Amino acid sequence: MQVSSYPKINAQLARQLLQPRPNDGHKGTFGHLLLVGGHFGMMGAAILSAEAALRTGLGKLTAHVPETANIVFQTRLPEVILHFDEQSHQHWASIIDLNGYNAIAIGPGIGKDGETQWAFRAQLKMLLDLETSGNPMPLMLDADALNILAQDYQLLTYLPAETVLTPHIGELKRICAALELPHETTEEQLSSAQSIATSLQVHVVVKSHQTHICTNDGEVFQLDTQGNSGMAKAGSGDVLTGIIGSLLAQGYSAKSAALLGVYIHQQSGWRATVRYGEHSALASDFITEIPHVFSTLASSNSLQNETI
Repeated sequence: MQVSSYPKINAQLARQLLQPRPNDGHKGTFGHLLLVGGHFGMMGAAILSAEAALRTGLGKLTAHVPETANIVFQTRLPEVILHFDEQSHQHWASIIDLNGYNAIAIGPGIGKDGETQWAFRAQLKMLLDLETSGNPMPLMLDADALNILAQDYQLLTYLPAETVLTPHIGELKRICAALELPHETTEEQLSSAQSIATSLQVHVVVKSHQTHICTNDGEVFQLDTQGNSGMAKAGSGDVLTGIIGSLLAQGYSAKSAALLGVYIHQQSGWRATVRYGEHSALASDFITEIPHVFSTLASSNSLQNETI
């Protein structure tokens, strides 16, 4: 299949996927996400993910972070419940009890310390055991979680079915290299991502100027855009993590969360770029535009025809 012939991720698809919110809902109705992120010197990634998750309709968010994140998180996002690591004040080092959560997102800013790699392996094993017992918990992995997978590719066998992976091209290449899969050209990268998705029964979001999603049933979707250099900023992927994680916790299927999340992310980035310019838009600016994207999806008007 030629790249141009992939089904498109656009407003029409997003409107079909968007679920109505019941008027009598409460915070429990809209899910509880566990976000595992942050490392001394890298707390910003977790904060961006957390704020994006809350702006995407999430009812409740717990962030498992090092205790050094306390002041910055409490000051920036008082809505977030903080859960501090028991073994380290600077990075993730301990297994987390998953009772009470509806989904888990791992990766933004966690680093690759030895203790973090151990905790990650143990947490994946716990999630796999939950799936085996008939109580699967939706999972998404990004950033250093993906880099740890590339370093120890045997961990890929621990991934529960329906896991969402969101690598950028560099992260995808590292995973492909570890698995000895071709990855030099765009066509090879997508083919390898599709192979990973179907063989492991996961969903792979290949982030680029024209993002593609390879689903576990063999489909490949393409974001309907020519790209936006204003979104080529540090933190952009962390925002996407928060968006998709939020949708997973709200009960969207993994496939729907990936498709809708990629659309919301792209449109919020587009709006921020229109407002601040390609040079000056920041990842945090994308988050401020998420409410406008939802407003537009809920109406009959096209975002492209709306004046900002």
